[in-house]
Amino acid sequence: MGLLDSLENNPALRSALGQLGAAVLPAVLSEVMGSNNQGGLGSIVAKLQQAGFGEQVKSWLGNGPNLPISADQLRAVLGNDTVRQLAARYHIPVDQLGEILAQELPKAVDQASPNGHLPHGA
Repeated sequence: MGLLDSLENNPALRSALGQLGAAVLPAVLSEVMGSNNQGGLGSIVAKLQQAGFGEQVKSWLGNGPNLPISADQLRAVLGNDTVRQLAARYHIPVDQLGEILAQELPKAVDQASPNGHLPHGA
């Protein structure tokens, strides 16, 4: 049983993960998007596009529904070391952090691109 199966079958776990995500997500996303290693949101978007996730990124930038990306796919693009370091820093299991990022990064890109493109310097 994977994490998503656990979430579907356990409302308490889903709620706890949601609270955890809400509590640390702004800091984690800020670090992922603005860290020197990643080069900001524009750099993450470019890495995702180069890694073959252009359709997902296009959906996040557009006005329609956001296509999903898995935690494993995102971890492969960001790098396992980066995800592990963030998980350790915020005392979040790596799997949970990956799921949180996979769920919230599309929303963050969507919100940062109301006109269908990222502002310069993002």
